[in-house]
Amino acid sequence: MNKIDLLYGFLIGLIASLLGSFLFMTFFTDYEFIEGVRILKSQGYLGKLITVGSLLDLAAFGILLKMNKELMARGVVLAVFVLTIATIFTL
Repeated sequence: MNKIDLLYGFLIGLIASLLGSFLFMTFFTDYEFIEGVRILKSQGYLGKLITVGSLLDLAAFGILLKMNKELMARGVVLAVFVLTIATIFTL
């Protein structure tokens, strides 16, 4: 088991979630990214923003499985799991 592939998948998952959240804030709200995150956190919607951002993880997972990169795909699932736990404890 090559742990570096798992780490790469984890990083891909985190970056995809961040990118998804950024794209959502850019295209569907009138706020800048940092300002929007602060506003959504104060309103209690930060978990929903992270959930919407994690939709890109689904695409990354499918692409990695298509390319036969199972360990990287596991890393993406691990990133989603870590984001879920972090969201639960920060809210």
